[in-house]
Amino acid sequence: MNAFDNAMTQLNTAAVLMNLDPSIHNILSHPERVLEVAIPVKMDDGSTKVFTGYRSQYNDVLGPYKGGIRYHPNVSKDEVKALSFWMMIKCATVNIPMGGGKGGVIVDPKELSAGETERLSRGYVQKLWRNLGSDKDVPAPDVYTTPQIMGWMRNEYEKLVGYADPGVITGKSLEDGGSEGRSFSTAQGGVYCTIELAKKLALEPKETTVAIQGFGNAGSHMASILSGLGYKIVAVSDSKGAIVNMEGLAIDVLSQHKQETGSVISFEGTETISNEEILELDVDILIPAALEHVITKENVGRIQAKSIVELANGPTTPEADKILHEKGIVVVPDVLANAGGVTVSYFEWDQNVKGEHWTEKVVLEKLEKIMVDAFNTVWANKEEYAVDMRTAAFVSAIERVAEKM
Repeated sequence: MNAFDNAMTQLNTAAVLMNLDPSIHNILSHPERVLEVAIPVKMDDGSTKVFTGYRSQYNDVLGPYKGGIRYHPNVSKDEVKALSFWMMIKCATVNIPMGGGKGGVIVDPKELSAGETERLSRGYVQKLWRNLGSDKDVPAPDVYTTPQIMGWMRNEYEKLVGYADPGVITGKSLEDGGSEGRSFSTAQGGVYCTIELAKKLALEPKETTVAIQGFGNAGSHMASILSGLGYKIVAVSDSKGAIVNMEGLAIDVLSQHKQETGSVISFEGTETISNEEILELDVDILIPAALEHVITKENVGRIQAKSIVELANGPTTPEADKILHEKGIVVVPDVLANAGGVTVSYFEWDQNVKGEHWTEKVVLEKLEKIMVDAFNTVWANKEEYAVDMRTAAFVSAIERVAEKM
C-alpha cells in the first residue's frame, strides 16, 4: 500500500462510522490540486540540472493551505498527496483555521552546495509563487529543509510580488519573524497529550516507564521535558541503535554524551539493543519519534507497551493499528500527538499577519489549551463510538471540514 492508499483507508473507515454524506466523502477523496513543476538549477560546475517539485493543495475550507516542503530523493506525487491530506486532518483535529498542503522536491540535499540549495529553493518559489501567499498557501520546513531555506523562499516570494508578506512562510528564524517555542513545539504538544493520557490511564509520572524511538529534535526534546516532569525514560534510540536501563536514564547527561560522541550508544550503565527491540519493551508508554511504518503486522504481536504516543508521522500501519486496538493498547495518533508543530506554525502566521510577537510563555499557554481541548474531544469521540483514537480523531476532523463545506 502506498501512503495515499493508507490515507484513503483511514478516510473510508471514518466516513462509514459517521455516516458521511457521499458527495463530501467523494470530494475529500481527492486533493483540490497537485502542482508539478520542473525547476532548472545552475550548478556550481556551470551545468544546469532540472529538479521535479510538487505542491499538493488538499483542502482549504478551514483556512489557507498549510504544510511543509521536504527535500528528499524519495519524494513522490502520492507521498505529497497523502501528507497534504493528513495535514488537513491534523489542522482540523486541533481546530486551527488552516487547510492541508504539502510540498517536496526530488533531490538528495546532501549532494548540493549551499549556493545550489539556495538557487533550488528560490527556483521552487519562482515556479509556484502565484499559488502561495499568507491568504492562500503557507509552506513550512519539513524533512531536510531549514529556517534558512524558508528565509530564502520568503525573500524570493516578496521580490516576485513586490511587497512584504511575512506570513507566507512559517518555520523562519526568530530574526526573520519566526515564533518563540517553535524549535520544540512538536515535542511540547506531544507532552501535553502524554500528560492527559496519563490522567485517563491513572498513571503516576514517577512510576511511568517511557521508551522513545528516535533521539532527534522531537524525540530528544520529548525525553527532556517528560524527564523534567518526573517520568522515567528507560530507553531511547537513534540511527545507530538503542540503549536501555529500566531504572531510568539521566537525560541531560545522555544529551551531552550524544553531542560529544554523535550517538546515544555506549552511554554508561546501559545495555545496547536494536531499534526494533526498543519497540518491544514492556513499558507504560512507547513513543515512536523517528520513521514511518515501524509498527507493522509483522512485529505488532510483540508490542508490550500499554499505550503509544505517535510523535513521528505514520509510524503505525493500518493493519497494525487494528491489532493494537484489539489488544487494548491505546494509541494517541500522530494527527493529534505531533500537532504541536503545526499549531505553533499557525501561531507564527497569526503573529506575522497581525504584526505581533508573542513571548514563549504566551505561545505555550495557547498551545496547551489547544492540545488539551483536542485530546479531550478525541477521547470523547473514542468513548462514544467505541473506536481507536485515530478513527476518533478523523471523525472530529472530518466533522469540522464537512460542516464548513
